[in-house]
Amino acid sequence: MAQRQQVEVGILLYPGVQTSAALAMTDLFIVSNRFQAPGDSHGLRTIVVSHWRIDEADGPPVRVLNTGTSTDAGPDVLILPPSLADPIAAEVAAPYVEWLCERHAGGSILGSVCAGAFLLGETGLLDGRTATTHWILQDQFRARFPNVLVDADRLLIDDGMILTAGGLMAWTDLCLRLVERLRGAEVMTQTARFLLVDPPGREQRFYSVFSPRMTHGDRAVLEVQRWLQETEAKDISLVTLAAKAGLERRTFLRRFRKATGMTSSEYGQRLRVSKACGLLQFGGKSVEQIAWETGYTDPGAFRKIFARFVGLTPGEYRQRFAVTA
Repeated sequence: MAQRQQVEVGILLYPGVQTSAALAMTDLFIVSNRFQAPGDSHGLRTIVVSHWRIDEADGPPVRVLNTGTSTDAGPDVLILPPSLADPIAAEVAAPYVEWLCERHAGGSILGSVCAGAFLLGETGLLDGRTATTHWILQDQFRARFPNVLVDADRLLIDDGMILTAGGLMAWTDLCLRLVERLRGAEVMTQTARFLLVDPPGREQRFYSVFSPRMTHGDRAVLEVQRWLQETEAKDISLVTLAAKAGLERRTFLRRFRKATGMTSSEYGQRLRVSKACGLLQFGGKSVEQIAWETGYTDPGAFRKIFARFVGLTPGEYRQRFAVTA
């Protein structure tokens, strides 16, 4: 069977959508049509972009923009862009849910960016899957969709027929991944080089700031969290923390994990690494000095822990994010 020479990527314009992102995604796909792999004398299939929105209160989304000639079959890929407003409410999302499920059942790839994951979550298609959204929205997303496995450290999660991307600008990563899938790695690389954007491979944890849960209502755990913040997590031993909470060790561990979503050890390490990020970004101290200042007597252990949580070595982090006078 001959490969289709055209593939349609649809972008859904739901209420609150970030218009600039929808238009920029359109431009990226159109730009990708300029390129083809070296030695490919037959040419690759091109990407047609369409925009979709609901024009009638009780009707399904319809095309409102088309960059080429589309078929009646509908888009092969549907993207839910980010939003600059609050995540879409369930009642506002309702008119889109059935249509999205039908498109997916018919073979369409679905993708979301940032808060677009909330609209995708309403379909139930993310239940039991691992997905990502903007790191600052992760607790809100978990509370609303408890059956979804959230990994906000990752900027892009490709689950085959469903892709989710993290922050507002992660649309570049999502679109380039789709270009790679639809038109090949060489075209994706040429497109990224032309637009001066990084190919997929970044991680959201490079940019996120540790934001601990403080609204859980467990007073004993809150007391420990405040103490760790005040002391910059210099002492994170279980003996000390359990004593601060006035709890037996096993009880403390259980309640701390339930309240914060992580062990007390991981929590303390994240506080330390968060401080190290600031020192690397805004100061000139050596990595060894920063390791000592953040509670690590072994610089080698500090480097390993930092890379595990941030995804970059301390040196790579400083090179990427350092603020110079």
